[in-house]
Amino acid sequence: MPDKSSCKGNWLESLPLNLATLGAAGRMPKAPGTWGSLVAAILAPFLFLPLPLWGRVVVLLLLFPFGSWCAGKAEKSLCCKDPSCVVVDELWGQWITLLPLAASDTLWIIPAFLFFRLFDITKPWPVRASERWLPGGWGIMIDDGLAGLYAMMALLVCRALF
Repeated sequence: MPDKSSCKGNWLESLPLNLATLGAAGRMPKAPGTWGSLVAAILAPFLFLPLPLWGRVVVLLLLFPFGSWCAGKAEKSLCCKDPSCVVVDELWGQWITLLPLAASDTLWIIPAFLFFRLFDITKPWPVRASERWLPGGWGIMIDDGLAGLYAMMALLVCRALF
């Protein structure tokens, strides 16, 4: 993964890479996906959960193509398929997990984070297979969306039991 000094061009050309890595989150030396999910979980009470449900759905619908574009640009920029520093997909998947929460449900963000990391790391069927369904950045994003759906279902079951 190149550092900032190896980025060619102006800031506008490096913007998709910086968005795809969520800034420094994806550039952490260990577990960039976990860092990306943590950033998403920290930002959610301020940028995602206060929105009405329809607003969160719109954000998720817009984030998928935008994140796919950024991830695809990052792949080309880094000359690497699905680079680990690209964590915009973790933002999307983590926020899918958080979709049914109310703004006041901030304590439920912790199990939501843990469930998402579990399903994103273990990649149960069809999460792993989904990476090959779509090319480029679309494939990078889709598996985290499915992991987010699994995590959301686990979170809803957990909430129903407790």
